[in-house]
Amino acid sequence: MPEGVVHVVGAGLAGLSAALRLAAAGRRVAAWEAAGHAGGRCRSFFDARLGRQIDNGNHLVLSGNRSVRDYLSLAGAPGALTPAPEAAFPFADLESGARYTVRLNRGPVPWWIALPSRRVPGTGLRDYLGALALLRAGPESTVAEAVRGRGPLWRGFWEPLTLAAINTTPERASAQLLARVLVETFGKGADASRPMFAPHGLGPALVEPALARLSALGVEVGFNRTLRAIAREGGRATRLAFSDGDEALGPADRVVLALPPSRLKPILPELDLPNDACAILNAHFVVDDPGLATAAPLTGVLGATTQWIFVRGDVVSLTVSAADALGLVEADREALTARLWAETRAALGLRATDHTAARIIIEKRATFDQSPQAVAKRAKARTSLENLFLAGDATDTDLPATIEGAIRSGETAAALAG
Repeated sequence: MPEGVVHVVGAGLAGLSAALRLAAAGRRVAAWEAAGHAGGRCRSFFDARLGRQIDNGNHLVLSGNRSVRDYLSLAGAPGALTPAPEAAFPFADLESGARYTVRLNRGPVPWWIALPSRRVPGTGLRDYLGALALLRAGPESTVAEAVRGRGPLWRGFWEPLTLAAINTTPERASAQLLARVLVETFGKGADASRPMFAPHGLGPALVEPALARLSALGVEVGFNRTLRAIAREGGRATRLAFSDGDEALGPADRVVLALPPSRLKPILPELDLPNDACAILNAHFVVDDPGLATAAPLTGVLGATTQWIFVRGDVVSLTVSAADALGLVEADREALTARLWAETRAALGLRATDHTAARIIIEKRATFDQSPQAVAKRAKARTSLENLFLAGDATDTDLPATIEGAIRSGETAAALAG
């Protein structure tokens, strides 16, 4: 039987990851995307109001994200992300005025927690034993149930880490998902925990190199093609019904669907999938302030609506996870912009009294619901159809809905489809 074509539907990072691995292995690949661009929720674009290229949302990649590193190597861009010189995470507490930096040490033995200068102020060695309880948590436990303490470490580490990694509050977040983050990054020490930054944006770092490499391998993404349905016969997918026409599947053809739950459900209605309507708010400010030249590229913020601030050139971008749970999706944009700007000025110690331009972007479907009950609904990569496989950060990767999880899901699907 001649080798068939692997159709990859969806050109977000999960789909790009699957297509790259398959094409690099010599498989014939056809890639399709409903939008007019690749990257999905991880993309860059020129914003006319700001007059700058910005990312649709802020994403934090850590040096321990092995799937991201492998993906960039496959794309021919191993240096597209720049690692921070150390695993250091500065925080500004706007309620108390305190400023501190959590600094991890190299190696798996966390001796940094023994040094007050490296840990969260007001914490002692015993406070960090909560990590052990998190690692022992069962599949039905939330972070709040697994980690019992509510002292300074809760407010200054566990809560902001949960919001950033799981995009929901500790009272709802799956403890096992946060434990996986610890195991793969912070639990391995500084070498696996350094922040990785995209100096020119996530699109130029993660999307454009992948598209260029796919093109060099003979794969061109067909944009503006929305998958409507899949015909089945004899336990196989036999036809892909797109909005502008069908693609027949030969007996050796295979399919990888790299789609979020809200788009996958109409195509495979038999699946009971988690809701993917969990929002993240990102605000971008163009700022003329010499203080930005020495500002940390990443700052955590406590005692404020703002949670994390990213600085790249004269653009200050901030992130608020669980924006729907915090009631920000329908908030008045003018008042919200003023509040976030005031917090940004205070957190970074800016002298500028106003910004040059501002933009708020709310991604209403940023992630799937990552509560224990919803995590149990994550679909497996292998489906009931022998030639159909699933990818996407909402599939059962054992990781949260992150860039690392999306790319790793593509690895899994490619291995099954290849």
